[in-house]
Amino acid sequence: MGRIHVLSEHVANKIAAGEVVERPASVLKELLENSLDAGATRIKVQIEGGGKKLIHVVDNGCGMVRDDALLAFERHATSKIKDAEDLLNIDTLGFRGEALPSIAAVSRVSLETRAADEDSGTVMEIAGGRILKVEESGLPAGTSIAVRDLFFNTPARKKFLKAESTELSHIASLMTHYALAHPEKHFELHSATNAMLMAAPVQSHSERIYQVFGKETLDQLIPLSADARLERVGIPEPPPWRRDEEYQSPEPGAIRIHGFISRPEIQKLNRNSIFIFVNGRLVRDRLIQHALTEAYRNILPPTVYPVVLLFIELPNQEVDANVHPAKTEVRFRQPSFVHDFVRDSVRATLVKARPVPQFTREITALPTAAPGFSPGTLMQPASAEFQLHSQPQPPINERLQFSAAPAIPIEANAAISGFGSVPAPVFDRAVIAANNDPCGNLVVEDGEEIPENMALSTLRPLGQIRDSFILAVNADGLWIIDQHVAHERVLFEKVLRERSRAAVEGQRLLMPLLVELTPGQQAVFAEISEELRHNGFDAELFGARTIAVKTAPAGVQSAEIEKMLLELLDQFQREEQVLNLEKARTRIAASIACHAAIKINMPLEQNKMEWLLAELAKTECPMTCPHGRPVVLRYSVKDIQRAFKRI
Repeated sequence: MGRIHVLSEHVANKIAAGEVVERPASVLKELLENSLDAGATRIKVQIEGGGKKLIHVVDNGCGMVRDDALLAFERHATSKIKDAEDLLNIDTLGFRGEALPSIAAVSRVSLETRAADEDSGTVMEIAGGRILKVEESGLPAGTSIAVRDLFFNTPARKKFLKAESTELSHIASLMTHYALAHPEKHFELHSATNAMLMAAPVQSHSERIYQVFGKETLDQLIPLSADARLERVGIPEPPPWRRDEEYQSPEPGAIRIHGFISRPEIQKLNRNSIFIFVNGRLVRDRLIQHALTEAYRNILPPTVYPVVLLFIELPNQEVDANVHPAKTEVRFRQPSFVHDFVRDSVRATLVKARPVPQFTREITALPTAAPGFSPGTLMQPASAEFQLHSQPQPPINERLQFSAAPAIPIEANAAISGFGSVPAPVFDRAVIAANNDPCGNLVVEDGEEIPENMALSTLRPLGQIRDSFILAVNADGLWIIDQHVAHERVLFEKVLRERSRAAVEGQRLLMPLLVELTPGQQAVFAEISEELRHNGFDAELFGARTIAVKTAPAGVQSAEIEKMLLELLDQFQREEQVLNLEKARTRIAASIACHAAIKINMPLEQNKMEWLLAELAKTECPMTCPHGRPVVLRYSVKDIQRAFKRI
């Protein structure tokens, strides 16, 4: 007898349920998308037991007739596509016809539905995939579906669910972000104890953010909007659920992105606050995630992440949503174009709008899937609390050191030992832009925009904190400058300027420095040796696994040369992407600047502090170092007045 046999419908449904139904939030996702596809303008959700006991969704969509209600619980039964050609032009959130039968296979489902043109509706009850009752009833137009006792017949799956509070946080996060994606619709989310979300229809996404999170959160986000042409043409009208005043249908063959991105001082420890919608579909896409990481490179440290709410609209033919059972992944027909367009658009927005970093602020009401999220906060106005982390400090005379040395004119400080002469020609903005180094341009103080370099040029240094941070003041408030990264920014732009002219200054070593390499480092050295030479290095092979360094960039101490070179080779060896010349140029310049810059725990005289602040003011990107760390922090006059309870 043969070994191969056809699985029963009952077993097949449970396998499909394992693909589609991961947790209560994934059930709600499928039901929400069905409501949106049905054209609902009001969606109300009731949750009990974190979704384990009950998920009840009521909408005012088009509803179903009796025959459609019966077919909806058959596998691969759908009203959204008819043939294989339709898979190339999907304009609905659901289309597989697997969600309802998969959910019904592992729960008890009650369905009440009536089409608007029908006199009566249909009531159905299903348990574990078996239809228990079908009857007619007088019902309002729309659909009400209740999912009870999730995984009641698969106890092994039920054990994998988390605590009720955790599952409820996932549900709250999902519901909130679909509400953000569709501001023109009414959303409600209720738990057994309270109303967690009440979002009436509004005109725009910004109004929805204000409505859900409050003004403080909205003020920490930067609006983003950009569009471009695609090679291919043919885009249908947007579906009804995307027709709001803020959305404008792209022209045929166009791609458009819009949404909100966070300022650099908003830093998250994970990607849970990055939400990407492609043609209205909430997705987890590595391509877009990488584009966002590249856009924030040199603005945020590599271990933290921004807050992003991003909507990507493009022709349906340009995106394939049929690559994941839960429809959480998509594939773009022109991935490189989409990646670069998102990266460059976000970077350009940051260049235009990024202000001076303030003391770290946290968006406290933004929901994530983290266990500590309190869904009840969604009903409260968000607040961006000003946070200062206090640590034990030595006596004041050890922390602040004021130099009594007379001030020296800035011009006389150009050749101060350890700093070097940094001329002040206009920096080539194209060099910075090409190397993913966005810069802020404005300081916003009480609604007035001030060029940030002008604000820095008026700083008067008072002293140092622990010989590491310069304390300075001007009319805008109190400023703290990290002396190491400030000098690092000055040198970084100097190296890039000189590299663009092929004139990076080098220093000849008295004796060649022999550096032993691993096989991987050897391979990387062979690939970047020419770029190293253009940046002041003169190194050649010396034996099988050794190189001899004869010349190194000026300003780098001999003890730092080997360490810097090995760090660079290791960085490029770990790089997952194909080695890019522009990225290599930036990395090398950043490494030279880091190793040549003045260090922390280094006392500076008054004239040296003045020189450094003046040179920093001449740079194009004075607010962050090449590695994304902030150079300056400002405690504004308004913050000071607020702290002293004067406002």
